[in-house]
Amino acid sequence: MLASITALADEQYIGTSETFGPYEASPEVRQAQADFAADRFGIFIHWGIYSMFGQGEWYLNYGPKADEYAKAAAGFYPANFDARKWTKAIRESGARYVCFTSRHHDGFSMFGTKQSPYNIVDATPFRRDVVGELAEACRADSLSLHLYYSHIDWTRPDYPSGRTGLKTGRDTTLRDWPAYYAFMNRQLTELLTNYGPVRAIWFDGLWDHDVDSVPFNWQLEEQYRLVHSLQPGCLIGNNHHIAPHPGEDIQIFERDLPGQNTAGLSGQEVSRLPLETCNTMNNMWGYRVIDTDYKSPRTLIHYLVRTAGLGANLLLNVGPQPDGSLPDAALERLAEMGRWLNEYGETIYGTEGAGFTAPEWGTATRKGSRMFVHVLEPGQNELQLPVKAKRARVYGSGEKVAFKNTADGVRLTLSEPIPDVTDYIIELELK
Repeated sequence: MLASITALADEQYIGTSETFGPYEASPEVRQAQADFAADRFGIFIHWGIYSMFGQGEWYLNYGPKADEYAKAAAGFYPANFDARKWTKAIRESGARYVCFTSRHHDGFSMFGTKQSPYNIVDATPFRRDVVGELAEACRADSLSLHLYYSHIDWTRPDYPSGRTGLKTGRDTTLRDWPAYYAFMNRQLTELLTNYGPVRAIWFDGLWDHDVDSVPFNWQLEEQYRLVHSLQPGCLIGNNHHIAPHPGEDIQIFERDLPGQNTAGLSGQEVSRLPLETCNTMNNMWGYRVIDTDYKSPRTLIHYLVRTAGLGANLLLNVGPQPDGSLPDAALERLAEMGRWLNEYGETIYGTEGAGFTAPEWGTATRKGSRMFVHVLEPGQNELQLPVKAKRARVYGSGEKVAFKNTADGVRLTLSEPIPDVTDYIIELELK
C-alpha cells in the first residue's frame, strides 16, 4: 500500500503541467473544519535536536555548520519523554488538539522516515518514533493530532536556497527542486499513512522565497491534492503570512490576532476560512534555556478569550526540554488555564465571534441566541453593545444585570464597577 501511495507522491511532482479547477472542500473537510472551529484551543509543540543547544528552533540559521550541528543527534536521548504525560497535561489544560513539529527547518525528522537517515529513529540512540507515540497518546486522550511540516530544509543540498539558512556550510548554489519536492511528498505520504487520523497538516516556510525576483513555484496545488487524497478529511493550513491559496482549509496568523499586525507577520486579509492564531507562552517556540519570560496565566487566558471573540482558535506553544519533559513553568500555566476552562469553557468551546470588537474592555462570544460578554478590564460599570437583548445576568451566579435596548443596541448597567478578576462574564439572551 505504502509503495503505491509513494508512487502517487512522485506522480504529484511529475504532473507539473496539470491544471486544476477551483478548489471545493469535501464533505469530510467541511466536517473537520466545523470540529476544528469548535475546539477553540490547541497546543503547539516545537521539539527537535535543537532543544539540546538551548538556543531555540532557529539556532542552525545563525552560524553553526550543519555537519557539526547534526552531531547532536548522536547524543539525543530524551529519557523523560512520555507522550501520555504530555497529552494528559494538555487535556487537563482544556486544549483539544496538538500540533507537533514532525520536521522543522533544520531538516531533522522526529519520526521514523524511510526517506532520510537524519531522523530520531535512525540517527539517535533513542531510536523511538516520537510522532508514533504521540499519535497513540492523542488517541488515548481524545485529542486531535495536527502535524507541522516545514517546506524549508537548511541541510539538504537539493533544497533551493532562499533567504534563510545561508550560514550552515551548505553549497547554496546547489538545487534540485524536483528531487526535493518528491522527497517532501514521500514524507507527507508516510505521515498520512503510518500514524492514523491526522486532522491537519500545518505547513511553514513559503516566506523563505518571498523576495525572489521571479516568484517561486512551490507546486502547492499538487501537494495539497496529495494530502487530501491520502486523508480526505485532513485540513491544510500554511503559515505563509499572505492570503490563503486554493486548497487551504484554515487560515493561520502568527503572533497576532486576526486583523492585527503588531508583530509584523500577520497583515494578511482575514478570510472566511476557520481561523487560528499561534503564539508562544514565553518568547521562543523551541526551548531556550535563558527564556524564562513566561506570560502570566491571566494574560494567556485573556489571549484565548480575545481570540475566541474574533471567531478564531488559539494554538499556544510549548517548547519541551532536551530530556523530553515539558517545562514546569509551562505546566503551571496549562493547569491554570485548565481550571479556568473547566468553569467557563462553555463560553469558549463551540462559540462564534460576536461580530464586533471592544479592545478597551474585552470581547464577546456567541452560541446561538446566547452571547457571553467577557469583560477583561476592571472598573467598568456600563457597557454599550451593538445587539438587542431580552435578558442579562452574570454568568455563573445568575445575578440579574440592568439593561436597556436603545437605537444603537443594548446598554448594560451594573450596580458596582466590575471587580479585578480574570474575566467577568455577562450572559445575554438576544432578541
